[in-house]
Amino acid sequence: MIDVLIAGGGPTGVMLASELRLQGLEVVVLERDAGPSKIVRGLGLHTRSLEVLDQRGLLERFLELGTTYPIGGFAGIAKPIPPNLDTAFPHTLGLAQTVVERLLREHALEVGTDLRYGCEVVGLSQDDEGVTAELADGSQLRSRYLVGCDGGRSTVRKLLGIEFSGHPSRQEWLLGEVELTASADEVLAVMTEVRKTQLGFGAGPLDTGGYRLVTPALEVAEDRTRPPTLEELRDATRATAGTDFGMHSPHWLSRFGDATRLAESYRSGRVLLAGDAAHIHPPMGGQGLNLGIQDAFNLGWKLAAAVRGWAPDDLLDTYETERHPVAASVLDNTRAQAELMSLEPGPQAVRRLMSELMDFEEVRRFLIEKVSAIGIRYDFGDGPDLLGRRLRNVNLKRGPLYAQMHAGRGLLLDQTGALSVAGWADRVDHVVDVSEELDAPAVLLRPDGHVVWLGDDQQELATRLSRWFGA
Repeated sequence: MIDVLIAGGGPTGVMLASELRLQGLEVVVLERDAGPSKIVRGLGLHTRSLEVLDQRGLLERFLELGTTYPIGGFAGIAKPIPPNLDTAFPHTLGLAQTVVERLLREHALEVGTDLRYGCEVVGLSQDDEGVTAELADGSQLRSRYLVGCDGGRSTVRKLLGIEFSGHPSRQEWLLGEVELTASADEVLAVMTEVRKTQLGFGAGPLDTGGYRLVTPALEVAEDRTRPPTLEELRDATRATAGTDFGMHSPHWLSRFGDATRLAESYRSGRVLLAGDAAHIHPPMGGQGLNLGIQDAFNLGWKLAAAVRGWAPDDLLDTYETERHPVAASVLDNTRAQAELMSLEPGPQAVRRLMSELMDFEEVRRFLIEKVSAIGIRYDFGDGPDLLGRRLRNVNLKRGPLYAQMHAGRGLLLDQTGALSVAGWADRVDHVVDVSEELDAPAVLLRPDGHVVWLGDDQQELATRLSRWFGA
């Protein structure tokens, strides 16, 4: 029996597969499409995603291909970065989603993931021992668990009958990579003028030639699974910009809307949801890709613990209790940003007020920590402010903390040298070292880097080890 089947070979699916493979599980990823997607929806990685990649020793390969930009802005309102953000990565990384997916996919294959294209899950059933997935070709696969990472129109979610509550799209945008006959100067001049009154329009040159173009659609399509035609993109562009720039030879075309929906549950028995299968929202702030990667980072070690048999009874349930509120917060802030980008008088008045509020450093810090996901604090009970938060990449005498986390295990950072993880050494590393940046005798980190204990009492430590890493 396969340990875990993953439906969907996008960034969430392959990130999850890599996390499970680090724990030695047999993982099969089933991707409906015949090959990797060519559509570029996301354009960058936020701070927390960069930390996640660094915790697994993957960051350098992403930095080599991306461009760093300062963190800043909310709904397009640009303000200075607040000083001393609690991160070693106070920037975003500009990188096309196709490149992000390729790098994550390469890593998943390097660690032994079985990735199968042209395999669509069309049915499933489960019992106390596992899940049976029925594929479109009539074959079946059996696994201990199955995770639906198959996008906003998730087949897995629909098969489970999980409610996807929220609001349908009220507005739609057309997106594509096309060739233009207009000169670069003409495109820039038109775009600069149009964006004075239409923030949802953009046309940017690509390194490979051609342009990435996004424009409001003339109407919300009845069938949103159908890609737009070149003529639709031309008509919408002319309506917004007064010209279609002589566009031709599309590389790909797509559409997206501002629908906002959240799965009522992330789990049904041995089947779970992650990424867009669990939540969809407006694209403002570029949070969707990042939210899915971080879902996978939270779920991977917990699911592996369940398969291995050492997970505490409710460990897998903490995936939903922790990540569902995070997604709800993203839905709220992206919807708020969408409203702030409206040109109606009311939203524009709120936008002006928001701009004034963002002159306060603490407001900017709050918004940046929310969008970049470094402000997340899971509820682990009463305790110091650091409890429940992820620990940034502090410097130790032996080097950066994250260099000690590549194996995806728990970690006790012990500045006293007097503590022990005896009994849990097969799943928790004991690092005796000191950091001038850490004001605690010792901290216990989960494999996702969140702090579950601070102190110097061995008995308290043992209680927390049992809570998160089993008896």
